[in-house]
Amino acid sequence: KPVRFDKPSRIIASAIPAQATPPEIAQSRNALFAETRPSQTHPDLWSRIRAGFSMPELDTSLTRKWEQYYASRPEYLNRIIERGRRYLFHVVEQVESRGMPMEIALLPMIESAYNPKAVSPASAAGMWQFIPETGKRYGLERTWWYDGRRDVVAATDAALDYLSENHDLFGDWQLTLASYNWGENAVARAVAKNEAADRPTDYAELRMPDETANYVPKLMAVRNIIANPQAYGIKLVDIPNKPYFTAIDNTRHMDVKVAAQLAEIPVSELLQLNPGFIRPVIAQKEERKLVLPTNKV
Repeated sequence: KPVRFDKPSRIIASAIPAQATPPEIAQSRNALFAETRPSQTHPDLWSRIRAGFSMPELDTSLTRKWEQYYASRPEYLNRIIERGRRYLFHVVEQVESRGMPMEIALLPMIESAYNPKAVSPASAAGMWQFIPETGKRYGLERTWWYDGRRDVVAATDAALDYLSENHDLFGDWQLTLASYNWGENAVARAVAKNEAADRPTDYAELRMPDETANYVPKLMAVRNIIANPQAYGIKLVDIPNKPYFTAIDNTRHMDVKVAAQLAEIPVSELLQLNPGFIRPVIAQKEERKLVLPTNKV
């Protein structure tokens, strides 16, 4: 049975004026991407992320349009980063441990603006925007008390499992990302159609919905800006290269206010770190984690 992510249409890039990539940006970008060996230590999380970029360049008009879109909205870009600063180190750790391109750690910026409470009209929920069917397929439990699609730890594992499986299927990260947005069956049919017509089967050559056609260019545009923000006139919010939170085993049900009191943090902070718990109770279960600021464990 086809499994796909049915989400509302996003902003279509045709409304954004096309601009050529300035030579200095192209040169700086090429120099940065030429560094294929990440060093063992990084002064901040951005340098660690940059060292892990490994997806091939997608130098298309759509990528350039989205570069211009984000570069002209630095406040918006930094709002997304500020929202995601609690979660980004964890996602980077998980992506790195699986040997995946570090561009994947930026995908929630495109999916949900790094908002684990985001819900689409099509009922896609969480930072990684799982619809109920796909969430269930990847073990994300939904009950009256808890929604695993919003759980930062559980949903990140599920999303990376899904992406890994699709990469095994297509052997290409751009097609893998397209399948995350459009569905692996739809991408497989588009690839087969091009093969039958003796046409190239890479991402840029496939016929696909506007949302999917813009999906990878958006991610590549954000990647390019983070790779060299100075070239785009942007100063990124600083994020340290250290964990913001620790996920621990919890042995009992607990009122959210009591948990926050014991951890000596505001209730709002506890809920930001544990968005999977959708009632005012931490509903304990063996496989569920309680997430706390690392210095409060």
